[in-house]
Amino acid sequence: MGLTQLDIVLAIIIGTLAAIVYSLRVLVAMERRVARIEMHIERVVEKMIKEEIKIEKALTKRKRK
Repeated sequence: MGLTQLDIVLAIIIGTLAAIVYSLRVLVAMERRVARIEMHIERVVEKMIKEEIKIEKALTKRKRK
């Protein structure tokens, strides 16, 4: 009672599909991480821009005096 060629082909197809599903799962998880990193970078940049604006305003006030 050995494996037939059909059994082997079906096992290969199922294994390939399982690998594709796993790869897509990993890809989605990585994309979510990258999205979170981008959000954190945007927040830092916004804070830096606010600080720069404060510094520029302080410098223009000094120049007026």
